Amino acid sequence: MNLKYCPLFLLIFLFSSLSFAQSYLVNSERLHGSLMKLATFGKNSQGGSDRVAFSEYDIEAREYVKKLMQEAGMDVSVDFAGNIIGKKAGSNPDLKPIAFGSHIDEVPNGGDYDGPVGSMSAIEVVKTLGENNVMTQHPLEVIIFTNEEGGVVGSRALAGQLTEEALQVVTNVGFSQYEGIMKIGGNPDRIKEIKLNQGDLAAFLELHIEQGGNLDREGIDIGVVEGIVAIEWWEYTFKGFANHAGTTPMNMRKDPMLAASKFILAVNETVKSVEGRQVGTVGKIQAFPGAGNVIPGEVKLNLEMRDLSSEKIWSIYNTIETQAKAIADEYGVTYEVKHIEVASKPALADESIRQVIKQNAEKLGLSTLSLPSGAGHDAQEMARIAPMGMIFIPSKNGISHSPQEFSSQEDIANGANVLLQTILSLDQKL
Repeated sequence: MNLKYCPLFLLIFLFSSLSFAQSYLVNSERLHGSLMKLATFGKNSQGGSDRVAFSEYDIEAREYVKKLMQEAGMDVSVDFAGNIIGKKAGSNPDLKPIAFGSHIDEVPNGGDYDGPVGSMSAIEVVKTLGENNVMTQHPLEVIIFTNEEGGVVGSRALAGQLTEEALQVVTNVGFSQYEGIMKIGGNPDRIKEIKLNQGDLAAFLELHIEQGGNLDREGIDIGVVEGIVAIEWWEYTFKGFANHAGTTPMNMRKDPMLAASKFILAVNETVKSVEGRQVGTVGKIQAFPGAGNVIPGEVKLNLEMRDLSSEKIWSIYNTIETQAKAIADEYGVTYEVKHIEVASKPALADESIRQVIKQNAEKLGLSTLSLPSGAGHDAQEMARIAPMGMIFIPSKNGISHSPQEFSSQEDIANGANVLLQTILSLDQKL
């Protein structure tokens, strides 16, 4: 089109339409108010939250959330896994839904932001669209997932990955996942019926606090998540000879603690020697028999590694394993290693959705940083069945799962607005 000969009214229409969606912004005060109201369910004397999944606090909070969803104009139901699902019709019923949401359950003595930021923002997005009489082409679905902190239970069910064994796991409130799901209105005997297949959703989005310090430290507004990392665990056992600590000369000892100590240092040095954002941690160590006056005969420790690439994790691990053998030989001890299956595979965010998130953040005048998620999320499971995108906002000092967890009202509104604009863009694009 030659704009030189375009009538003035048409020019005005064209340019105004380009920024049409950008004029919609969430109500920051209302969003923050709903988040702070949610925080009252399970607030303890230490200032933290005891709203663990399936607790009375969780059940009360779920009723509050369902009420907010209904007020936002959604048709609300609870599926067989206990997920709360709010549906908003689109103008084209032939299109697949755009789904978004998070969770409201917390770890014991957790914080107020974590998953609730994404959950309350999702509801606020739908309310904002309704107030502006905007009907998307795609149907919209807000999902508040069951027991994310206890093993992404609700999202695993939707992805068809929740096993019978997982349903028998005892939760933080003292009864099984099966019993908990029954308590919140689900039906674990029919969970297989809610499984979604590839193509059932047009896309899935999750807004979350970063749970790390990158955005806060660098003064960045929005994190565009590259993907959710794979997690691999190994258990190492170094074996020597237990003996009296006072009577055994230093040069006659077979002390597995020395080998384990050097191994831990080797893990740290090896992981840092490779370029990238991978992490490796030894977070648990046990000495047997565990007495102060006995040279240990056996030392067990756990190695965890995380990265977006499983291949990279295993490549680094192979180097570490070679070092473990050399260290054991050096100290005259033996070792055994066992891989522990945690079933956490990498989930890459959809590249096109990442670009839409970044573009909309920049249109809103917000700075962005592409980064991986080092923690697991419901989006990880949803990526099995739909193109996935994830938006991070800063968490003060990188603190999460703690009463000191904090994200500002401005940062929360920024994230919600990016979520809103991303949904509107995807509605036109998908």
